[in-house]
Amino acid sequence: PNGFCGMSIVFVGDVPDHRCLIPGNLNLSEAWLNRTIPLEQERGKLQHRQCRRYRLDVIRNLSATFADPDSINMSEVEQEPCLDGWEYSKDQYISTIVSEWDLVCGNAWKGPFSMSVYFIGVLIGCFLAGQLSDRFGRKKVLFGGAATQAVFCILQGLSPNWEVFCLFNFLMGIGQVSKYQSAFVLGSELLRKPLWTVLGTLGIPLSFTVGYMAMPLAAYFIRNWRILIFTLSLSSVLYIPLWWFIPESTRWLLLKGRVKEAEAIVRHAAKKNGVTPPEVLFNDLELENTKTKTQRSYSIIHLVKTKNIRIITGINLLVWIVSSGVYYGLSLNTPNLHGDDYLNCFFSAMIEVPAYIATWIFLQRFPRKFSLSGSFFLAGIVLCFIQLVPLGKFLQCS
Repeated sequence: PNGFCGMSIVFVGDVPDHRCLIPGNLNLSEAWLNRTIPLEQERGKLQHRQCRRYRLDVIRNLSATFADPDSINMSEVEQEPCLDGWEYSKDQYISTIVSEWDLVCGNAWKGPFSMSVYFIGVLIGCFLAGQLSDRFGRKKVLFGGAATQAVFCILQGLSPNWEVFCLFNFLMGIGQVSKYQSAFVLGSELLRKPLWTVLGTLGIPLSFTVGYMAMPLAAYFIRNWRILIFTLSLSSVLYIPLWWFIPESTRWLLLKGRVKEAEAIVRHAAKKNGVTPPEVLFNDLELENTKTKTQRSYSIIHLVKTKNIRIITGINLLVWIVSSGVYYGLSLNTPNLHGDDYLNCFFSAMIEVPAYIATWIFLQRFPRKFSLSGSFFLAGIVLCFIQLVPLGKFLQCS
């Protein structure tokens, strides 16, 4: 579901071909109707302008005098904006948020801003998720985030206007990142250290990729944005039975003094794996150490309290800002590539599979610093070479 709902804006917010709407009560001939929209050169071909038309009162007067529009110089005719709205091509989509709420021309900024609002929600969710999971538990925040994302994803499909759509997108971003962060924390606290790398490279990320790969398939068959969002949100039903299979973090339970619950989870896991646990799982010394840790409190201030921590925090912030900017910048830009939008989106998702496998192999064989800097260097080189690709071959202006 993260891959579904998180990336659905690629199709939900895509911009169909459009031009000014010409009212049908002008009584113009077919020849004059075809000349009411100015032509311009774009992407190597001549096409109608999307945000301007010739002044209709002037066109009406000219059509009464000249039967053939080719007999006059149309470049001298005054132009005006699309005062009657726009008409959109139905070749690819039945509807998107752009065609439904006219997010074009002067309102073109609203389309990208819809996704910016989503990421503002993600930013706020990053701060909330950790605090909430420390207080209420990893499992509750994980499923609470899943429920939040599912509910507001469904409500998003019922949005009466763009403003409400943005509000639900914001709240969906909070739920999405809360679920994603809690899954990483819960997994790392339940699994042994050797499996942390597998969880971080092949477990959670590949699950996201599977949803991301399936999303263009659903979008190919469902061309109405409201029905598409509703269909994608139904995948969240898969979370419901997981509540009875995913345990709470034993580490968090011990920190909260809930020793019996932690012991019950460990004994249940031992039984499932055919292992006989010792009679005493947690001795008094371990419980005392846990109690001491519980009494310590940390806040965001601790991330900048010492020079060493400040450097580490700054590097991590830079790494995540660059990684997220490049990843989402490329992923959300697939409609601007030449070729089929659905295949482009699928290939953009599919390439992550070998990338995650390669990451896992590198982390197994090489130091973290080398793996991280090497991947950044490779990504930078590839992005530099993209600039050498002739415009019109594989890329197009948006």
